[in-house]
Amino acid sequence: MSRTNRLLDLLQLLRGYRYPVAGQVLAETLGVSLRTLYRDIQTLQAQGADIEGEPGLGYVLKPGFMLPPLMFTREEIEALMLGSNWVSQRTDERLADAAKEALAKITHVLPSDLKEYLSTSHLILGPAPEQKPVRIDLSLIRQAIRQEEAITISYSDERGNRSEREIWPFGMGFFEQVRVILAWCTLRNSFRHFRADRIEVMAMTGKRYPRRRMALLKEWKHECRNEATSAR
Repeated sequence: MSRTNRLLDLLQLLRGYRYPVAGQVLAETLGVSLRTLYRDIQTLQAQGADIEGEPGLGYVLKPGFMLPPLMFTREEIEALMLGSNWVSQRTDERLADAAKEALAKITHVLPSDLKEYLSTSHLILGPAPEQKPVRIDLSLIRQAIRQEEAITISYSDERGNRSEREIWPFGMGFFEQVRVILAWCTLRNSFRHFRADRIEVMAMTGKRYPRRRMALLKEWKHECRNEATSAR
């Protein structure tokens, strides 16, 4: 294993711990000597990694550290570029701007050879299809999901029937032409999928829904798997 890959593995390993982990545990997991581990930690700290700790007490990686450019391969850079371009063309304005800014930041710190390679990439994203117009601010939906906050919506189904609902959003799906909000609907007392282009009005309630978002997502996935199995 190259030293660069070992340093990357060490960072990924540290990301899995919220509290200090003993150097011996890290060394054994990576298959290196304790002396090599201490030297690798010093190298990462010199590169800007916010690793706190010392021998005998353990080490913890503080959140927010960005991987240095040398740890991106050409394929990883291409994947980031392609993904950023997809987001910038096929999501809402706020996410599109964030994707462009993120790609610009990555490009700015790339070595010159990777910058040139990226500018001449052979990966081309096809034109985005025309998407259904959306009346609401999707960034507020994402905010409600992050905060586990209930929202109220005025929704029209495929027949044009309008209803007022309180929902607990826990996910959002981006398709070629539509955006779909995954939520628990208190009116139907079940999981429902709401097309964003059919939501006429939405409002934040300011109250947290009574279940955790991850629990809802897990239950929704389980229900989807059961439905798929039954349909076979």
